[in-house]
Amino acid sequence: MKKLVAAWVATALAATAAAVAVLGLLGNGLTGADSHVLSQASVRAALATATATASARATATGRPEPTHTAQGRLIRSAGGNVIASCHGGLVTLRSWSPAQDYSVDEVEAGPAREAKVEFEPDEGKEVELKITCVSDVPTARIHH
Repeated sequence: MKKLVAAWVATALAATAAAVAVLGLLGNGLTGADSHVLSQASVRAALATATATASARATATGRPEPTHTAQGRLIRSAGGNVIASCHGGLVTLRSWSPAQDYSVDEVEAGPAREAKVEFEPDEGKEVELKITCVSDVPTARIHH
């Protein structure tokens, strides 16, 4: 019974990670000012990639890990989520989406050696993500 519950939890977490990744790919999340329209084929491809990757990792490790999509890597923080990609040592923020009770304060989307997004809460300390490329993989330093 415990294995069944653990499998269900892993699947639910993988589905949630995939949904967050797809929402991020649709623009800057649901509240961002900047957005771009993806074709149905692009959305299907991104969803399939995010779902397969998240499911495989959750099943293998028992916990969700950062999701890699066709558009980049999903990076999560308490302040919000970012999808970033690397090319030629430069990082580009593809989209960003604040968590509930946060807003986007400042964005330096790149392409650059370092990209940055600041999520500002209604109350409390802001969360700043500084993202660089390490071995051509977007890697975040999170400051509270």
